[in-house]
Amino acid sequence: MAAHNATTTTPVSVGARRRLKLLLLVVALFMSWAAYTLIVQQHHTGERASQMRAAKDKLTQVQQKNAQLQKEIERLNDDEYIGQIARQQGMGLPGEQSIHMEKPSP
Repeated sequence: MAAHNATTTTPVSVGARRRLKLLLLVVALFMSWAAYTLIVQQHHTGERASQMRAAKDKLTQVQQKNAQLQKEIERLNDDEYIGQIARQQGMGLPGEQSIHMEKPSP
């Protein structure tokens, strides 16, 4: 009877080992999938961060240009500045004569 008990316990432990191997395989596959997903997400996050930095840089440049244009708009509301621009382009007020100074040639 002892020999019969030894043969019946062996198949049970073999089945348990198979189930354990199957469980370990499933866990290994799940962990591989999770690692792959994590790597892909980190890659996408890096790309998005790079795009965000580029967009912030562009926004800063546009804001600076906007500030310059706002100053130009304010200056264009000044009659003195408009007159200065007109004189630079060869225009002037009626009766006003422009003076041109030439550098002497050596």
